[in-house]
Amino acid sequence: MHLGLANLIDPRLLLLVADSRAFYEKRAARRGPNSVEELRTVRASAAKPAPASPPAVEELVAADGRSVPLRIHTPVDAAVNGVFLEIHGGGFYMGSAAGSDIRNRQLADALGVTVASVDYRLAPEHPWPAAPDDCETAALWLVEHAQHRFGTTKLAVGGFSAGATLAMTTLLRLRGRGVTAFAGAVLQFGTYDLSAQTPAGRLIADEYFLEAYAGAAPDRTDPDLSPIYADLSNLPPILIIVGDTDFLLQDNLAMAARLSASGADVDLRVYPDSPHGFTGHPTRMAQAALEDIHTWLGSHLSPTI
Repeated sequence: MHLGLANLIDPRLLLLVADSRAFYEKRAARRGPNSVEELRTVRASAAKPAPASPPAVEELVAADGRSVPLRIHTPVDAAVNGVFLEIHGGGFYMGSAAGSDIRNRQLADALGVTVASVDYRLAPEHPWPAAPDDCETAALWLVEHAQHRFGTTKLAVGGFSAGATLAMTTLLRLRGRGVTAFAGAVLQFGTYDLSAQTPAGRLIADEYFLEAYAGAAPDRTDPDLSPIYADLSNLPPILIIVGDTDFLLQDNLAMAARLSASGADVDLRVYPDSPHGFTGHPTRMAQAALEDIHTWLGSHLSPTI
């Protein structure tokens, strides 16, 4: 078995590299806010998310004594094959569930699934464990109510960037409760070492989002903060999506290796000439990745499984 990075890339994707290079040559490299002052400025200048049609249904749901807002997209004129709990990205300190409305509406209609996006609390106003508490609340509500509300018990979870981290944390929390209702997870370029102690984690040691999210946590190797340190046994199948120029590539490779060594069914997909967040960009590579996600997710939420 050859484990070189080139061996992890599907040869069909190489045909899309020129298109990606052309796009990123015209796009300046970007970095997240580096202080609370910068964060406030970015938030204040952020454009209002584009609405989906039909729009999401907003609902406050409760489980285990906690409540959290969800934005729910139900497929139009189609039976519901499953429910996907979507967790948005944004470094734990930016973004919103509404920002994923267009993508979530497309996913709902493409696969015939209900997509529930959780509006978790943001750092630094609400540091860890606020966000994972909110995501766990949404997951527990779905476990209890999906059959009655949506006519299915097929559940999956996923997210991009910080949302992928929170999706993994949610799976670990559910496993700790003995809850095995989720059939799979789609993790797009998450960050899994927030302690900055592994070689991969040290690459982002100076990022402000670590301070904003981890807050005063006494031990950032706590698996609830940094899932790379968790016991990763007895988890459902997991799809990992990451670009080969992503600054989180090593972190994702490490997570995939640990999952595999723990016996998980892990499907690692690496996309050439693709930086962090590439699935949100208008490139043919992004479209290929989204099609891969739809295919994988559809197979794990199929009513025939």
